[in-house]
Amino acid sequence: MKYNNLGRTGVKVSEICLGTMTWGQQNSEQEGHAQIDYALDQGVNFMDTAELYAVPPSARTYGRTEEIIGSWFRKNGQRDKWILASKVAGGGIEWIRDGAPITGDTIRLAIEGSLKRLQTDYIDLYQLHWPNRGNYHFQNSWTYDPSTQDREATIPNFIEVLETLDALVREGKIRHIGLSNESAWGTMQFLRLAEELNLPRIASIQNEYNFLRRYYDTDLAELAHYEDVGLLAYSPLAAGAITGKYLNGALPEGTRGAISGSLYRSNELTEPAIVKYLELAASHDLDICQMAIAFCLSKPFMTSAIIGATSLEQLATNIGAARVKLSRELRAGIEAIHRLHPRTL
Repeated sequence: MKYNNLGRTGVKVSEICLGTMTWGQQNSEQEGHAQIDYALDQGVNFMDTAELYAVPPSARTYGRTEEIIGSWFRKNGQRDKWILASKVAGGGIEWIRDGAPITGDTIRLAIEGSLKRLQTDYIDLYQLHWPNRGNYHFQNSWTYDPSTQDREATIPNFIEVLETLDALVREGKIRHIGLSNESAWGTMQFLRLAEELNLPRIASIQNEYNFLRRYYDTDLAELAHYEDVGLLAYSPLAAGAITGKYLNGALPEGTRGAISGSLYRSNELTEPAIVKYLELAASHDLDICQMAIAFCLSKPFMTSAIIGATSLEQLATNIGAARVKLSRELRAGIEAIHRLHPRTL
């Protein structure tokens, strides 16, 4: 297993990060614990969760994933084996602090709840799950319009958030901070304010990255290069769609798509691209999941790819992608498909 720098923190994280959001919905506590055990045996030292999880989000499953991780820590006493990341939820979800946005007060409430559920005294990487202002993530790119955002309120909120996170670092409750579902402009504002006000520096951005959505390739890739703020890529398999299991309208029983509707429901844009990626993997005798994850790992801005699984077999396949090296010919094939299908929402 390869280990990469987490920003400028001095922390080394495995290039495969164990995603957890199915635990408490598609996976039981026992299954979640088995995944932690297996990943640790394979050299994975980085695990990502959120107060929002399990997914699909609901008042019934809120916080359940953190509880499953916490019960593993209690049972095994191996908290020190893991770099643990979690997230404070953004606004708009009524059962989480009545839908309040991220502020100093809501961060305080969120961190105390997460620490209790996780049965730990600290979180290594604490992330803002999504911005208070609008964003182009979560299928919003067609309608995203930054001109509607409140310019006067944004920077004061950034300062309040950073000052609260700074206090939590000083209290020992968190060690480092990160963003999620952010833009290049938002990230640079956090970096600028941290430097000017001597506040904690952003270590990473957890954004989506896969064959079907490659927004990070442009401005954020340049930011990562110059500012050492690498990507923690979620959905490297496009929420499972890249496997082809949702082609032709299929929704296999027990899948995320069957439970909540696939984020990548097959349509006239996604299906031609997915079929081509499947054909390319088959022509090189590669598992499509391993090809997709290995592609993510090949990017110079990649700190870690967050993989999720509902079975140990899937987990083994996904972690095994760290051993797959893509040939020049294969990478050229991937780029050829991307040029034909650059935007597949």
